[in-house]
Amino acid sequence: MRIALAQINSVLGDFFGNRKKILDYCQRAADKNCDLIVFPEASLFGYLPMDLLERPSVIDSQKRQLHFLSKEIPKGLAVLLGAFTDNMNSSGKPYCNSAVLLSKDKLPRFFPKKLLPAYDVFDEGRHIEPGPPKGINFFSLKGKNILVTVCEDLWAWPEISPSGRSPYAINPLTSVKKKMDLVVNLSASPFTSQKGHFRRKVVAKAASCFKAPVIYVNMVGAQDELIFDGGSFAVDKSGNMLTQAPFFEENLQVIDLDEPKNHAPKKFPSFKKRHSKIELLRQALVLGMRDFAQKVGIGRLHLGLSGGIDSALVACLAKDAVGPQNVCGISIPGPYSRPESLTSAEQLAQNIGIEFKIIPMNPIYSSVISGIEDSWGAREFGLMNENVQARLRGLLLMGYSNRENSLLLNTSNKSELAVGYSTLYGDLCGGLSPIGDLLKGEVIAMCKHYNLESELIPHEIITRPPSAELRPNQLDQDTLPPYELLDQIVHKLVVKRKAPRGPLEKRILSLMVASEFKRWQAPPILKVSDHAFGRGRRFPIAQHSLD
Repeated sequence: MRIALAQINSVLGDFFGNRKKILDYCQRAADKNCDLIVFPEASLFGYLPMDLLERPSVIDSQKRQLHFLSKEIPKGLAVLLGAFTDNMNSSGKPYCNSAVLLSKDKLPRFFPKKLLPAYDVFDEGRHIEPGPPKGINFFSLKGKNILVTVCEDLWAWPEISPSGRSPYAINPLTSVKKKMDLVVNLSASPFTSQKGHFRRKVVAKAASCFKAPVIYVNMVGAQDELIFDGGSFAVDKSGNMLTQAPFFEENLQVIDLDEPKNHAPKKFPSFKKRHSKIELLRQALVLGMRDFAQKVGIGRLHLGLSGGIDSALVACLAKDAVGPQNVCGISIPGPYSRPESLTSAEQLAQNIGIEFKIIPMNPIYSSVISGIEDSWGAREFGLMNENVQARLRGLLLMGYSNRENSLLLNTSNKSELAVGYSTLYGDLCGGLSPIGDLLKGEVIAMCKHYNLESELIPHEIITRPPSAELRPNQLDQDTLPPYELLDQIVHKLVVKRKAPRGPLEKRILSLMVASEFKRWQAPPILKVSDHAFGRGRRFPIAQHSLD
């Protein structure tokens, strides 16, 4: 049996465009004499749908395209794709997250997902009914029994879970007693730096359980905060890798399961060995930025280019995402900006080839402070003065967005977001936060990574002490613990979700609680860790819990 793994980038809600892409890949598979082509989870609809599923008209639009698709696929090719389908039972939620089997001139068959994740960014049970846990999702093709699983259906093994326990009462795979010749999995599994390791483990476990090859097809692309890295693969019945699709790009892989001599088990280098962790993060963020801009229909990106390390990294990522001709760095020197900051920002813009603009803040700041003092009376310089500067920068950068139809990129990192070291409506402005899930140490490491072959980012930007430059001689370390220590604490409290120990960790937790209102109003943050700020972390603002 010849099978194609179609790793595609679906656009949420673009049912016509997704149908055309699926048809294109089907024709390519037919041209290669494939018997079966497997697409990712929700490949016709896009993923995550969230409350789009509250609108029956949206589902109806997808169903029309599914109908057209069933008429247009090449003859002789079986097609497995992902879609949201009606729940045919009389009770429960209205829809199922299904794998759909299409063959020319045959009625479609539907295989509903059995395990619905309700953790981190997922809440599928809000609108979706799970398939019956003891029913078997399988079909026969060319005399072989093929078990169909959808993403989470593979993940109920407690011994593989990072927590050591399964979140599900029943593992649907252990109830399958019928002999299976092949297991396929349609996935829309978001990227994190640790995810690839666990995917290989669950797939190998399924191969061992059924003593059969397993094909895992994952979505590629990005949707809002989530980044899908692809990396689709197939293993033999012993869990040995047979083929591996590339990461972060669309791809069609073809495998002949009946000709093992052509697919001898290979020792594929691990995800991490083939790419450093920092390079993987860079590729993920570039894809996340590119897809976000394309899918919201904005071709230009801009940012406040301060001469600091965070904005330097965001500028480099933006250049890689949409090309230097579509990026503008805007420097807004204020009354406490150092001259070398402007020089470094301009040098960086020149090195990476992006447009560079300067808007002096001092006249505007002086006018605003004079107006405040005329109305409310004069006071000593304080936090208000600092925040006015930050908010004036936000005002000017958002003005550029409106004027040029350009997407403002936020430049806050995870360490700063954790403790609220940002100004609401100031440096927290933006339509997307590309590095909001990177600790400060990861920001530094990625900047050094960019400089491996040549000095794109001026050395001074990387080595000088960070500063917001909102008051005389200001340094971040005046307010925060050293970033090396802060990073460790943030990772422990946020990613590992462990309790604080000692006065410093308790102080950081207190800052996190006090600044939760800011993160509720922050831009969407590209998720690259196991636990990011944003959709997957739902903490209340008004609460008194500190532990």
